[in-house]
Amino acid sequence: MRIVFIGAVEFSQHALECLLSMDADVVGICTLKESPINSDHVDLSNIGARHGIPCLYANNINSEDSLEWIKEKGPDVIFCFGWSKLLKHELLALPPLGVVGFHPAALPANRGRHPLIWALVLGLKETASTFFFMDVGADSGDILSQRNIPIDEHDDARILYSKITKEALLQIQEFVPLLEARCFPRVPQDSLLSNTWRKRGAADGQIDWRMSATSIHNLVRGLSKPYIGAHFDFEGREIKVWKTEVVLDVASNIEPGKVFRLDNSKPVVKCGDSAVCLLLTEPKFEPVVGIYL
Repeated sequence: MRIVFIGAVEFSQHALECLLSMDADVVGICTLKESPINSDHVDLSNIGARHGIPCLYANNINSEDSLEWIKEKGPDVIFCFGWSKLLKHELLALPPLGVVGFHPAALPANRGRHPLIWALVLGLKETASTFFFMDVGADSGDILSQRNIPIDEHDDARILYSKITKEALLQIQEFVPLLEARCFPRVPQDSLLSNTWRKRGAADGQIDWRMSATSIHNLVRGLSKPYIGAHFDFEGREIKVWKTEVVLDVASNIEPGKVFRLDNSKPVVKCGDSAVCLLLTEPKFEPVVGIYL
C-alpha cells in the first residue's frame, strides 16, 4: 500500500516515524519548511532524507504543482496528520482509499481549530484521538478509528499532547493493516451532534484577572508548551505564565489583579473568585505584595 504523508507538526513526526518503523511504503512526504501559525512546527524533510523518501515543500497543498507531484507518486492512500489548511476535492479524490486525517477530539463533537487547547481551556474531563476519512468539510468525514482520552486535572498541554500521541500511534499500528487488507470501518458522523471550535487569537491568551481562578488556571495549562503561553502585561512587559496553582483560601474583600501575598516567594494574585499562585513565569516575575496587575 503506497502512502503519501502530509504533515508539519510534532505529532506528524511521531506518526511518520511510527509508519516507517512498521515498514510502511511511504512514497512521498509533503511538509513545510517553516510555519508561522504552528508553534509545534516540524520540518519532516530530514526524515525523508534519512529514508530516501522524496519530499515536497507544499506551501499550497492544493496547487496544480502539488497535485501533480502527489499524483506521480501513485498513492493508494494519503495520510494528512498535522496540516492547518483544508484539502480540496481534487486532492481528496486522488487516492483510491481516500485521505485519512487526524483530529484530537471526540468527533463529531468539537470540530474545528485548536482542539487540544480548547479542551483544556474549557476544563473538559475527556477528549479523544480520532482518525477519519477527510471530505471537503472540516473534520466531518467518516470515522476510521477513535479512542477516548481522559483529561486529568493536573494535565497541561504537553502532558495531554503526549497522552494523545501515545494512543494515536497505537491506533495507527492497528488500522494500517486493515487499510492494506481493504477491510476497515467507516462510521458516518452525525452532524446533529457536532459543534465547531473557532480559531483562537492573541487576545484569547491574555489573562483577565476578573476571570475565575479555575478559568485562569485552565487557560494557562491549555496554552502551556508546546504552545505560546498565556500572558499578562506589566509595566510595558509581556509576562508569560507557564504554570499556576489555584488558591482557595482567600478573603472575599480583595480586588481582582492584586498581588496580596507570596507563597514560597511565588506571587499569589486575586482573581474574580479565589486566587492563583504564579509558579512559573517568563521572564521571572517577582513583584512586591500590594501591587496590581
